Amino acid sequence: MKKRIISVLILTFSLIFLLTGCGKKDSKSDTSLEDIKSKGKFIVGLDDSFPPMGFKDDKGNIVGFDIDLAKEVGKKLGVKVEFKPVDWDGVVLSLKNKDIDVIWNGLTITDKRKEQIGFSTPYLQNKQIVVVRKDSNIKKKADLKDKTVGVQLGSSSETALTDAKDISASLKEMKKYSNNTEALMDLQAKRLEAVVVDEVVGRYYISKKPDLYKVLDEDFGRESYGIGIRKEDKSFKEAIDKELDALKKDGTYDKISKKWFGETIKQK
Repeated sequence: MKKRIISVLILTFSLIFLLTGCGKKDSKSDTSLEDIKSKGKFIVGLDDSFPPMGFKDDKGNIVGFDIDLAKEVGKKLGVKVEFKPVDWDGVVLSLKNKDIDVIWNGLTITDKRKEQIGFSTPYLQNKQIVVVRKDSNIKKKADLKDKTVGVQLGSSSETALTDAKDISASLKEMKKYSNNTEALMDLQAKRLEAVVVDEVVGRYYISKKPDLYKVLDEDFGRESYGIGIRKEDKSFKEAIDKELDALKKDGTYDKISKKWFGETIKQK
């Protein structure tokens, strides 16, 4: 009798589970282009303190290169774009949980991230550039020997310079800063002789003071930026890729790039 009661209970709970499950949409189901258009918008997750890709201006508005680009894609799709600041450490989880529809904020395409999410076609090539003063005699990376070079603490620039062991070992000092602005200010004040920095960040600051800095032809490595999309959202990804390509062809991409970087920077 006891076994029979247990069997009935198991069967009952199984039926309840199946019935409640049928009423819910699978969290892993596709968010299609049609779903986005029906909603009338897509939500961009970003770190709002990453100039010039996405950051708050003096009035508290979120602005930047990626912001302008996302808005143009939204126009072509006929939907609005909502920008949602999120904790960057948890941005992938926010995407997978559908709190946001895309990650669009200078997101580097890596094999590790590819295991978790999908990516648009790469839209911007970034590299680790060397910035020096206009009057500097430094012409190439080898000239950094016995020089004091600044990097942002914990950045990909620090990693790139550290990994270039022949160069990093020859430096007088690798000086680490909490942000790139401080490093570039020390370069201007001649407390540094060079700064290694993400090109997208470096070009932005250089465009503000073009008479102070120059960039070496050599760099410390390249990477590609892409828009993070859930792997299952294939039709939405295809639509974004299509509209990004259209923006490059009609000159809109170049216009936005020159606005934020002073020149055209894109995937080659």
